[in-house]
Amino acid sequence: MSEKLIIIGDGETAEMTYEYFTHDSDYEVVAFAVEKDYLEKNKLFGLPVFPFEDLENIYDPEKFNAIVAVSYIQLNRVRTRLFQAVKKKGFKLASYVSSRAFVWHNVKIGDNCFICENTVLQYHAELGDNIILAPGTVVAHRTKIGSNCFVGAQAAISGYCEIGENSFLGVNSTLADFLKIGKDCIIGAGSNVVKDTEDGKVYVGNPAKPMKKSSYDVFGVKYEEI
Repeated sequence: MSEKLIIIGDGETAEMTYEYFTHDSDYEVVAFAVEKDYLEKNKLFGLPVFPFEDLENIYDPEKFNAIVAVSYIQLNRVRTRLFQAVKKKGFKLASYVSSRAFVWHNVKIGDNCFICENTVLQYHAELGDNIILAPGTVVAHRTKIGSNCFVGAQAAISGYCEIGENSFLGVNSTLADFLKIGKDCIIGAGSNVVKDTEDGKVYVGNPAKPMKKSSYDVFGVKYEEI
């Protein structure tokens, strides 16, 4: 018997999540949930869309799983907040691992992770909770990715790296071996990182260097002078 799943969100990420779980998992999606302030429809793919605030009153947390399907908006903070709220409601958080991903047997994957097709997770790689790995991501041996991160398509993370929580790695970004990426970091698309990075900075280029602006907004998060 398939397990029942509720998707938190109703945007593009939620729609893709529905497709992946419906066609490539043992879960059955039964509903969507959205915070009342953003609730604009009552059906999606023929399934009900409920207010998130009422979720535990409609579905028994002991019998239903959930997954937060929100992108990297506000540098993953919205997804993180909802992840924590779902846990507080008592629901078990599911993770998705594509049947077309390569995942070595001793890889560790946390709750509410989403691992897309053609992703490679090598020997003893570790993922925290609430992580999205877009298609074609490579996470090499012994690398650890902290919770609440988003890694863009075709990003290549070499061995023995450590990625800080709430960070974003852009499409085609590359990390050399043994690097430490700080918390709340943004690595720009196509950037080549060859040195450790500091918390809360934006790095771009080849080799990647911190952006030099007095202040700026990225994904709705303000970064002060660096």
